[in-house]
Amino acid sequence: MVAVAEVALAGLATAAATGLGALPVGGVDSRAVAWRPLLLGAAAAAMTVVSVLGLLLPALDDGSPGAVLAGLALGVLFLLGARTLLRRRGLHDVRLSTAGNRRAALVFLVLFVHSLPEGFAIGSAWASETEGLGLFVLVAIALQNIPEGTVTAIPLAVVGAGRVRQFWAAVGTSLPQPVGAVIAFLLVEEVDALLPVSFAFAAGAMLSLVLVDVAPDAWTAGSRGRASVGALAGAALMVACALWLDVS
Repeated sequence: MVAVAEVALAGLATAAATGLGALPVGGVDSRAVAWRPLLLGAAAAAMTVVSVLGLLLPALDDGSPGAVLAGLALGVLFLLGARTLLRRRGLHDVRLSTAGNRRAALVFLVLFVHSLPEGFAIGSAWASETEGLGLFVLVAIALQNIPEGTVTAIPLAVVGAGRVRQFWAAVGTSLPQPVGAVIAFLLVEEVDALLPVSFAFAAGAMLSLVLVDVAPDAWTAGSRGRASVGALAGAALMVACALWLDVS
């Protein structure tokens, strides 16, 4: 039981790290129209880099191309289904009545789903007999979660959400991590086989979100330059994180 408690605390630590990434965004004046394409461009690029370097490449390393393609397809279908459901719900729900609010909800949902396989990775590493592997994976995912917290906070800032809401939404996206960590720790062999598919599923959902929602809204007429600057900054940040952590 002590070991299970330890791995659960490890997952909670990575969830808390996600909240750190939301803190800088809170100071942005969300009413300034000029910030909107810049921030959305940064979010689109950051999510693309995370999908490829942090999810697809590890999935291909550990799983077959067929399994990865199946996971990608399921992720795309999940995102499109969730998007359709939120749009329909927005017709009679004031909280989802605008495109900005629906986008914020989609970003939260996709990152929430994507954090479960990261929890699996924590629990699998913690159960490994390789010395130091559990701590290494814990630190790597915690550091990766910081910019993901920023990605969560950006669409909330665009629609005027305050710093507190941004912070707790960011933390909330990573709450599946302690759950996934405990499950993988207890069922390490069974969960290891699911990691490639679950990583590809998360990547498919995230890339679809970028292509059908975040990027088109960032690169609208008159905002392409600002969106591109934001994209370069977001991509550079995530690539730097990947190189630092030797993700690929």
